[in-house]
Amino acid sequence: MVTNNNEKLQELTIEEKLQNLYELQRVDSEINKIVTLRGELPLEVQDLEDELAGLSTRIENLKTELEELKKVTAQRNMDIKKAEDAIHKYSEQMQDVRNNRQYDALNKEVEFQNLEIELQRKRIGESLRVVKEKEILMEEAIRRYDEKHIDLDVKKGELNDIVNETHKEEETLRAKSQKLSAAIDDRLLFAYRRIRDNARNGLAVVTVDRDACGGCFNKIPPQRQLDIRSRKKIIVCEYCGRILIDKYICDYDGSQAQADLEASIELQKKKSRRSKREE
Repeated sequence: MVTNNNEKLQELTIEEKLQNLYELQRVDSEINKIVTLRGELPLEVQDLEDELAGLSTRIENLKTELEELKKVTAQRNMDIKKAEDAIHKYSEQMQDVRNNRQYDALNKEVEFQNLEIELQRKRIGESLRVVKEKEILMEEAIRRYDEKHIDLDVKKGELNDIVNETHKEEETLRAKSQKLSAAIDDRLLFAYRRIRDNARNGLAVVTVDRDACGGCFNKIPPQRQLDIRSRKKIIVCEYCGRILIDKYICDYDGSQAQADLEASIELQKKKSRRSKREE
């Protein structure tokens, strides 16, 4: 099946191949216009989604850190309570001591527990300061998340409106592009796509207009123009590498050539009338 298709493509004349290429270029250019209409919206939507994901992760991390700090603070308050209970117990025992050695030992325990209380209170103060800082950071992250979420909804709405307006047309054009691509042999199609990828405006096939390349606008020598109009071989611009074609190659009914001829005649008439007035 593939072999038969390739054989059929090889049987096409150069003129037919150029016509298919030009039609493909026209369809792909229309698709490009639709994509351009969306502008930077798809990238902006993606950037906002990535930023929201980052902010969401940051908020979750801050929540986890705050919960951990609160647990540590609760544990330190329990340690303070234990130290206070120990001081109360040692103070009662000091009432019943029988010698100075026992008194000094209990007094040292009381001093140690007081130092422990002071240390834990200091650590709790530090934790509360960190908690306050992280709460401010989380409030800021939540505020930014809400703002970015609103921006995302707006951008998505704009993008969806454009997509909905152009979806049917784009589907039709892409189907037509695939059909035309299937009518072009692989080597020529590969060259066409390579040229398109390297061209800023996406034009791989251009007409010769006013003796110049329609892509880079460099002058085309007269003999080369004759070769292009003969449609006997595929010719590329020696400056930009685009495929050059006769502007009337797809003027199947001659209407474009007729319109250009009439416009040329009218232009000559205007010039003639202007010359007579000047005389």
